[in-house]
Amino acid sequence: MYVIMISKSGQFRTEAAQPEDMKLLEAWDYVFFGKKKAHFVIAELDHEVKVKVTDETESATINYVPSKFLPRFGTIEEARAELRSLTNFGKLETELVRA
Repeated sequence: MYVIMISKSGQFRTEAAQPEDMKLLEAWDYVFFGKKKAHFVIAELDHEVKVKVTDETESATINYVPSKFLPRFGTIEEARAELRSLTNFGKLETELVRA
């Protein structure tokens, strides 16, 4: 199964709680009118894991979220298609850039 993790600089960061639990396959930056707004990672999971969500604001809270709460995709192509749909807003100047 494949999942998409998102990070927004200065707001929050998501990553594997245990790096060996997840195979990171691709990373993409979402650019909106020339400015990087988010960083996406497509990861492959063999089993349910915990995802570490770190709040990057003043509170600096860390939460561990079960991967069962993340949208799942059967193939990497389905995950890529979801990324494209999340980052395409008609004629607005947006792009996904391989990181």
